Amino acid sequence: MRRLEGKVALISGTARGQGRAAALRFAAEGALVVGGDLLHEEAVETQRRIGREGGTALTPGPLDVTDEASVRAWAEAGAEAFGGIDIVYANAGAVRFGALTDQSYEDFTFTLRAELDSVWLTVRAAWPHLVESRGCVLTVGSTAGLTGSLTNRRTAHSASKGAVIALTRQLAAEGAPYGVRANCVSPGMVDTAGSRGNLLADDHPMREISRHIPLGRLGVPDDVVNAAVFLTSEEAAYITGANLVVDGGWSTVLPGATP
Repeated sequence: MRRLEGKVALISGTARGQGRAAALRFAAEGALVVGGDLLHEEAVETQRRIGREGGTALTPGPLDVTDEASVRAWAEAGAEAFGGIDIVYANAGAVRFGALTDQSYEDFTFTLRAELDSVWLTVRAAWPHLVESRGCVLTVGSTAGLTGSLTNRRTAHSASKGAVIALTRQLAAEGAPYGVRANCVSPGMVDTAGSRGNLLADDHPMREISRHIPLGRLGVPDDVVNAAVFLTSEEAAYITGANLVVDGGWSTVLPGATP
């Protein structure tokens, strides 16, 4: 039997990257996927791909995860179409990098809204359905929420992802009386079109980061999605409040000379 058979999974950010990989994999595992993204046409293409592969998905309309009304309408459309919500995968986000002394307050608040407010709004909109189904929440943190960086100036990103990890633990506490689990997956450097356009670009100091990852390679979206499937499946029924780091060992070792 597939690991998410019949579960209704609300997944944000399904247009590309980790969100698209999650939608495809969750559908392959038997979930009924409710996708959404501000890049609506690309999210619809994800839905089409799921259909071609024999899965079931819905993309109700353009989704702005920083807008309360947009998030609420998306969650309700999914719940109405499939009869409830079992899984919330708050994947969507956006970031503007910058050092403390260089970044504008506008860019700082943009990042917090896109990476933290978006999670709170998504979970809040789906919460009554999760209580009814005794469902689960999966958030996306980052190694940026665990450690500082000498090569990536990221005060806003570090603040938002650290807060997502803390929020997840509080959601676990508040959800426990209702049987609602909440966990976080924190990726390290993942090779996507987005990361290749900034952190892995030829002119960025992070471009050779794979040399410093103990397992010797960058992550790929499926590395993160594998962890996500586990944490949202019945195999993780006794796990809540956890932060599973998926980074090839990057955050576990001290910096040193390259071997």
